[in-house]
Amino acid sequence: MPRRGLVAGPDFEYFQRRYFTPAEVAQHNQPEDLWVSYLGNVYDLTPLAQEYKGDLLLKPIVEVAGQDISHWFDPDTRDIGKAHRSADRYRNPRGRFLQVPPQLPLSDWANDFGKPWWQGSRYEVGRLSAKTRNIRIINTLTSQEHTLEVGALESMWEILHRYLLYNAHAASYTWKYEGKNLNMDYTLEENGIRDEEEEFDYVNMDSTLYTPAVLLYFSDDLTEL
Repeated sequence: MPRRGLVAGPDFEYFQRRYFTPAEVAQHNQPEDLWVSYLGNVYDLTPLAQEYKGDLLLKPIVEVAGQDISHWFDPDTRDIGKAHRSADRYRNPRGRFLQVPPQLPLSDWANDFGKPWWQGSRYEVGRLSAKTRNIRIINTLTSQEHTLEVGALESMWEILHRYLLYNAHAASYTWKYEGKNLNMDYTLEENGIRDEEEEFDYVNMDSTLYTPAVLLYFSDDLTEL
């Protein structure tokens, strides 16, 4: 495990989160900051929007900025859905969009872009969290408390990365749950912090009435990530 001074852990200068929540994707809903998700992955289409600014075929993509568009695609082929499996015609609820070939040959259609934008990983930024949950993080040194929405499959390091927004020295603390040190390479569930939302739903109780809390104990120098 690499170290930052006295603190073990990843180098957050180069750290990249693997998961994004639907709420995070929804924040990127403008042509100058345009994200979408489809088939379980998250894509930053801002460069595409900038390259084709003013193109009418960009409009359907701008209209769904910040949304999940998995229904545009065939999950088996990961290509644009077609009217019929054997057909050449693409179908889309918003009509033809950028880099989709026209139904009839057009002399002014430029097809020199290589792979269409929805194929490959050039715009991919991470995976979409299929399941999210809330966790409270309490700083025992300052008594500050924050509630974060996190992906169920995120490691504690990834959750710490989210928490840096509220505490730049988060890695200078020991993270504990019910008195036990957390394994930062594990998820919340793997650390014994169960997601009890289904149990609450089963007994018709509001799951927001109880959110597990992780306690942070100051442990060394103020290492700023």
